[in-house]
This record gives sequence, structure tokens and C-alpha cells, in this order.
Amino acid sequence: MRRTLISLLIALSVSGAALADDDISKVNGSAQVEAGQHAGDVHTVNGSVRVGDNAVVQKASTVNGAVEIGKSATATIVKSVNGGLTLHDNARVTDEVETVNGKVLLERGADVKGHLSNVNGEISLEGAHVGGGIETTNADVTIGEGSKVEGGLLVKKPSMSFFSSNDRVPKIVIGPHAVVQGNLTFQREVELYVSDSATVGKIEGATAKEFSGSAP
Repeated sequence: MRRTLISLLIALSVSGAALADDDISKVNGSAQVEAGQHAGDVHTVNGSVRVGDNAVVQKASTVNGAVEIGKSATATIVKSVNGGLTLHDNARVTDEVETVNGKVLLERGADVKGHLSNVNGEISLEGAHVGGGIETTNADVTIGEGSKVEGGLLVKKPSMSFFSSNDRVPKIVIGPHAVVQGNLTFQREVELYVSDSATVGKIEGATAKEFSGSAP
């Protein structure tokens, strides 16, 4: 009887663990992982994805919606097609972060091991780290105080059809005590501001304007 009870408890434990790592998929609605929980791929169409504090997921993605990764939560990949991406304090992404149209915000202590990219919107690091470089076409980029980017920064030249409909000049700010390792390459006109206490790699395609204080 005792062996049977132990076997049942083990089976329930394994079943519960498997259930906790199941994928979550929705259409026309939000998908959420509660604080401290585990899940597999979390995906929705026409809705937001919210990963709670200290939770662990594989891929968090949406089409037409925002993705939020809570404080000290972990994801492998974070993606959106039309929507913003937010990594709250000390959140960690072990691979890439990507959106097409949307703001990307990395709060203090957030860590992206891989590549970070968007096409339109903003990219803002607030004392955060990106290990695989940053790439955009039309975003304003702020690498805020104390942030570190490895792998450089690339602002790509837009296609002619895109450029004709939106010819704004992106503003790029490298803040106080920020570090950008690798080349800063600009294939289009930008306004580039670099703090006098920042450390950056080789700049190609733009002339930096130095500033003092917290912002230009």
C-alpha cells in the first residue's frame, strides 16, 4: 500500500511538472503565465502576452499585441510583429528579442544574451545589457546610463518605398557610462549623441556630438 501511494505521488508530481511546461496558445485574447510558474511556448494572435515575475517560459510571442516579461523572469525568445516588448527589472532572455513595429524597453538589470532588433518604434535600455548587438531601421535608440551592448549597433538603410513615406531622422543617444563594444554603423542619416563618459567602438557613417550630463 505504501509503495502504491509513493508511486501515485511520483506520478502526480511528474504529471504536474509536464503540465506546467505546456504551451499556451490563444487567438483574439491575452495569454498569461502567473508569477513563478513555468510554461513552454506562449503565443497569441490579436492579444498581449504577459509573463509574471520570476516565471520561466520558452518562446513568448504575439501578432498584433505587446509582450511583457516580468521582474526576474526568464524566456528563451521574445517576439512580436506589431507591438511593444518590455523586459522588466532583471528579466533575462537567453536568445533574441525582435519586433517589427513597436517599442522595445529593457529596464534596469534586464539581460538579452542574443540579438535585439526592430524596424520602427523606439529602443531603450535603462541600465541593461545586450550581448548580440542591436539592429534597427527607423527607431530612436537610447542606450541609457550604465548600459552595455556587445556586438555593436547597426542602423540600416530603409528601402526606397519605406523611405519615401517616412523620412524622419532617427535619434541615437549613448548615455553616461554606457558601453558599446563593436562598430556603430549607420547606413542612413542619424542624429548621434555620445556622452563624454561613454565608451564606444568605431563609428561609421555618422559624426558623434559629445554631451555632458544625463542627456543631450
